[in-house]
Amino acid sequence: MSYAATYMEQLGIAAKKAEKTVSALKTAKKNAALELIAEKLMQNAEFIKAQNQKDIDRARERALTRAFIDRLTLTDGRVADMANGVMSLVALPDPIGEVLGGGELLSGLSVVKKRVPLGVIGIIFESRPNVAVDAAALCLKSGNVCILRGGSDALNSNKCLADIMRGALSECDINPDAVLLVEDTEREIALEMMKARRYIDVLVPRGGGGLISTVVNNSAVPVIETGEGNCHVYVDASADARMAVEITDNAKTQRPSVCNAVETLLVNADIAGEFFPLLAERWGIGTPEPKVKIYGDAASAKYIKTEREATDEDYRKEFNDNIIAVKTVKNTDEAIEHINRFGTGHSECIVTGDLDNAEKFQSEVDAAAVYVNASTRFTDGFEFGLGAEIGITTQKLHARGPMGLKELTTYKYLINGKGQIRK
Repeated sequence: MSYAATYMEQLGIAAKKAEKTVSALKTAKKNAALELIAEKLMQNAEFIKAQNQKDIDRARERALTRAFIDRLTLTDGRVADMANGVMSLVALPDPIGEVLGGGELLSGLSVVKKRVPLGVIGIIFESRPNVAVDAAALCLKSGNVCILRGGSDALNSNKCLADIMRGALSECDINPDAVLLVEDTEREIALEMMKARRYIDVLVPRGGGGLISTVVNNSAVPVIETGEGNCHVYVDASADARMAVEITDNAKTQRPSVCNAVETLLVNADIAGEFFPLLAERWGIGTPEPKVKIYGDAASAKYIKTEREATDEDYRKEFNDNIIAVKTVKNTDEAIEHINRFGTGHSECIVTGDLDNAEKFQSEVDAAAVYVNASTRFTDGFEFGLGAEIGITTQKLHARGPMGLKELTTYKYLINGKGQIRK
């Protein structure tokens, strides 16, 4: 009696077959494919938006949140950003084959430590269809095969984008199974993907805390854990108050639904009387329709109108919306203590004119990205010069922060001898 492979096994078998050729692709061929993918994304922008609109309409029918719909939406600008992100990878050095070290041992053996692809990378993500393109492009340039599993809410968008990329690969005489999409969005298929250790070398979850914890707790495949973004801005006593308003406003409102947006504002008591009125003016606090809702402690409420008192749950929360938790603190030590207690290790910022406090903050805050006098919105693979990112990881093993090409590789040792045996 023959065994019928499951849907996930069929994808895994196809991925492993593609891996053999994708890992050996020359840089010029990978770059040619990336250029064609970027070109076809722009050529098909109207079709992409039409398919995306189907997902948006369904999300609205289900009364999903404004932040969710924002993450889901593909505009002309976001399609162009995807294409630009793909093109930016063309200009970056190919990490595969890089010699990381080596030499000749006392035994006479020659050892070379060489960078190689990870293999088959599974990406489980939620409602942001641009993740499909970023992940696939990064995997291709780094010689990896990707299996993409997006949420049901973005299925039309993801299918459209995957088909465009697979078509470009075929035109470049590259196995289109270098990019595979899990079109069955049932939870059981996702769980099977998490157990597919025979086919998938590493899983990368991208989404909220619920998705990440589900993958981490259920996966038999090694996981590179991308993190929630409970990011903070701390306004130090020596800060330029107007600069602090600009940074806080950008970090909160430029795109509140993303993981590098600020969720908690900490303000030194010595500058609260100057800073809070300026922030209130910027956000229209006290008007019928403020730009941002504030949950704050009693000390902050003396200077700025709050919706209600902030709780520990608020200080831990990733709002992904125009809501911010606020606390007034005595000094930099208290700010650091608060961040290390409630933060998720993503991106943290101090606005200060004091060099000692800046150095203390960057030294003692436990996060992947620690800023002085700059918005947390810069924690991004494209902004960091990585071309794009497959995610921002807050863990400390293998990779930390935005994950670009090199973070999608490992290495092997190549040893050459002349008949040596160990005695």
